[in-house]
Amino acid sequence: MQIDEISGIRGLLADMDGVWFVENEPIAGAREALARIRERNLALRIISNTSTRTCDELAAKMRRLGMHVEANEVISPPRAAARMLRARQVKGVKLVVSDSIRGEFAGLVESDHPDAVVIGDIGERWDYTLMNQLFHHVLEGAEIVALHRGRYWQVADGLKLDIGAFVAGLEFATGATATVVGKPSPQLFRMALQDMGLEPDQVVMIGDDIYHDVGGAQEAGLRGVLVKTGKYRESLVASAGITPDMVIDSIAVLAGVL
Repeated sequence: MQIDEISGIRGLLADMDGVWFVENEPIAGAREALARIRERNLALRIISNTSTRTCDELAAKMRRLGMHVEANEVISPPRAAARMLRARQVKGVKLVVSDSIRGEFAGLVESDHPDAVVIGDIGERWDYTLMNQLFHHVLEGAEIVALHRGRYWQVADGLKLDIGAFVAGLEFATGATATVVGKPSPQLFRMALQDMGLEPDQVVMIGDDIYHDVGGAQEAGLRGVLVKTGKYRESLVASAGITPDMVIDSIAVLAGVL
């Protein structure tokens, strides 16, 4: 894909942290890029694997950093997982999630003998006792529902281990295969496309994660653009076995292209 091809698309999907900002610092030129996207009247959805905040909170953070995004423009795994579990009429769940997003799962009943174990980011609360409890739930028949399968993410002082390690550990110990809701699962990308009313070839995904943003988008039939900000590391990209449709320095490049 050539850089001028971006100008012909009708919609953009973009990761959040690492693309528009890192922690509480906007990426240089990100505000201007978003303004240009708005001027072009392009459909935009922010696709974040963040599993500790609601869509309202994620949109509010971007607004605090000077980038106006509405909650209905944010697609996140907690809301998607809850929608999926309700549609399946799952009777009981074990929620291993941040307290801040429990409201997204309203109407689902927590149980000591769950049909599904929902795994999100709980930070330092991970320990052997919890993993062993989840291990037994899965052995007894509970499905593993992972809000995402991230390997790591970028914080101010470097990369930090993500929940994919715990999901993989449970799969290894039990022989079960997790249902992954967030990126790189096609489910989240398809939900965003439906939300925008666009086809995959009309939309480009922009992210800093070669596996979950670029690889996931390509699996869902979209083109994937990798930015050299956030968690981008040249060595990790070289060993990933995934070829981005385009690599750009940052989201700010879009301001000039669009």
